[in-house]
Amino acid sequence: MPLNAQQLNTATFAELLADTHHTAVHLEMRDLYAVGDEADDYANFLATGAANLDPARSFWPQWMPLVQDAVARGVVMRRARIVSEPVTDYIRYEHAITPLNLQAGEDVRWLPRRRASDIALPGNDFWLLDDRLVQFHHFTGTGDWATDGKERTTDPAAVALCRAAFETVWERGVPHEKYTVQNH
Repeated sequence: MPLNAQQLNTATFAELLADTHHTAVHLEMRDLYAVGDEADDYANFLATGAANLDPARSFWPQWMPLVQDAVARGVVMRRARIVSEPVTDYIRYEHAITPLNLQAGEDVRWLPRRRASDIALPGNDFWLLDDRLVQFHHFTGTGDWATDGKERTTDPAAVALCRAAFETVWERGVPHEKYTVQNH
């Protein structure tokens, strides 16, 4: 049974994804995220240059089953990332752990920021679920979740903007397997 308007505002992301039937797309546009659940793995990557690809670590034990369940139900999950080049250390880390996104069932593409100049983009990262619900993500300047870290809307104009932005980024993006990070 689909979630009603009140439930859309109070549901967890897992509940929203469980209510998704066709598509879930995520656009990331920051060059640095500093969210707590990956801090230890990121610090280890900076110290060693090696990514921990153990799906039992960090946030993966919660994320992977959500994606796998959605994909098993026929949901197409795509993630696109707009990145500055040469990439930041964080983007090098993110690129190194992306095989876990792929293993879970996501498809991932990368778009160098210089190729996004003429794309109308929303001001924040977002998830767009079934072309009906947008969940914007709000971060602090240092990359951690802002106090009001998530904002949801079903406004047709916001949905249309996010759909058009994502599809343009996706069309121009480089599949993960073909994208090589450029170091400093």
